[in-house]
Amino acid sequence: MAEIQIEFDVPTEMRDGTVLRADVYRPGGTGPWPVLLSRLPYGKQSPLLAMMLDPLAAARRGFMVVIQDTRGRFASEGEWEPWTYEESDGYDTVRWAAALPGANGSVGMVGGSYFGNTQWMAALSKPPELKAIAPLITWSDPDDGLWTRGGAIELGITVPWSLMQGADTLMRRHRTDLEGLVSGITGLVRDLDGLASGGYAELPAGRFPAFARHDLPELGYERSRREPDWARSCRVAGRHDEVDLPTFQLGGWYDIFAQGTLDNFTAMRSAGRPATLIMGPWSHTNWRHVVGDVNFGFGANSDFMGMRGRVHDMQFDWFQRTLGDSEALEPDTGKVLLFVMGINQWREETEWPLSRAVDTDFHLRADGRLTQEPPSTAERADEFTYDPMDPVPTTGGALLMSDEFRAGPLDQTAVEGREDVLVFTTAPLTEAVEVTGRVRAVLFAATDGPSTDWVARLCDVDENGVSRNVADGIVRVRAATPGEAAEHVVDLWSTSIVFRAGHRIRVQVTSSNFPRWDRNLNTGEPEESATTARVARQQVFHDPARPSRIVLPVVPPA
Repeated sequence: MAEIQIEFDVPTEMRDGTVLRADVYRPGGTGPWPVLLSRLPYGKQSPLLAMMLDPLAAARRGFMVVIQDTRGRFASEGEWEPWTYEESDGYDTVRWAAALPGANGSVGMVGGSYFGNTQWMAALSKPPELKAIAPLITWSDPDDGLWTRGGAIELGITVPWSLMQGADTLMRRHRTDLEGLVSGITGLVRDLDGLASGGYAELPAGRFPAFARHDLPELGYERSRREPDWARSCRVAGRHDEVDLPTFQLGGWYDIFAQGTLDNFTAMRSAGRPATLIMGPWSHTNWRHVVGDVNFGFGANSDFMGMRGRVHDMQFDWFQRTLGDSEALEPDTGKVLLFVMGINQWREETEWPLSRAVDTDFHLRADGRLTQEPPSTAERADEFTYDPMDPVPTTGGALLMSDEFRAGPLDQTAVEGREDVLVFTTAPLTEAVEVTGRVRAVLFAATDGPSTDWVARLCDVDENGVSRNVADGIVRVRAATPGEAAEHVVDLWSTSIVFRAGHRIRVQVTSSNFPRWDRNLNTGEPEESATTARVARQQVFHDPARPSRIVLPVVPPA
């Protein structure tokens, strides 16, 4: 085979004159070849890219690969403003890439997270040469996992992401001022290193002091509230019917954008578009077989996929079907591949959500019980005190935070030993129970303050009594009348797990998960200005009139 040719920092001019630069990988030979394009803000040779796209492997498979620094990042000109230009720049770049020497005129896009979203934005702009996109581990609605979740700020990702992107911003700002550069980078690193030991706790959370300290563009919470039109610049939800392309979507049950991946898939299927979905037991940055405390078996590894081969090769196969030689080689009807935790097996499906799953109530009961039988007589409410200055610490989950906080299933012993965490558990299961689909908790609860949060967490308790988190969620509420019970629904997103015979199903109920989500200070003040906290007295009810419960999508045995 002829040698792969690589051109570095190839320029292209956007419609406003700003020059963006890309690395271009051409297969050996003369072509023409379909193009795979990735547009990211992390640097064209970033190790993060290797998880999503191996350009050399793609070139060997017969694709021309174009990897571009987005506007204001690394080799590209312009000012760095997250999300702002991705729709227009995506359109211009697709058209340019399709016309490169050796290109056959068909472009597919690939990448994850931020550069999963750059694909959606380009697709919404409708460049005629764009034929397929593969947005991996990315969101649908930024207010459901990126900026906020259930009304609470996604502080865990917002702060380190914004600070880490600040390094390139400061280098550009101080390119002729060595003293200013050293001072700026030193302060930035100090803030990054200090997040877990106290930096996350700075207030107000909605106008985080570190962003102002370094004068950095931030992930988007504050600006999205201030500029609703700008907030639309990375929102896919509600616009899927504008994208008439096949999509390949990959996510993980412990990824911070797990539900966004699923929502994107279901929306595209509902719009009648071909869509493929793969959901592993993975987190945002870990697609191996050991996630958190659990070894899901080597078959779970993205390089093995239960003897299906590398997920990269599955993706290349999909692109060869959808791009082909300017036209699809064969129709791509899409498929669904789910990893079922607990039994640790991949399972091929034809749909998501599964129509055979049955929403089943498990009721919170007195004395910490969790039963399918609802309460038939009055039961005394459970109570706890929530102090925002002593919040429940983040311990595992579908998260992306500073490195001290591991994603995935972790031992919940320390969390469940706290007085501000209510725990409800079934008896040992006499037979396995599969839960595959979207989970929600319905809580009848009261607080004595004007505002508070409710957090619910689903856990799997093994034969040895070790409880590990499966899924969780949060909802921020305003109390119409302090002290009065109201119904609150907590969205725990989706999962697929078999609770094995001998295991127990457990539900935690509390009012914080910090620093993943910002603390509700219980005062009702806006997050952008609140700095004073109060202690709240919380009640959770479970009686015939107020049946608090978790609703699990149970899949009947075959």
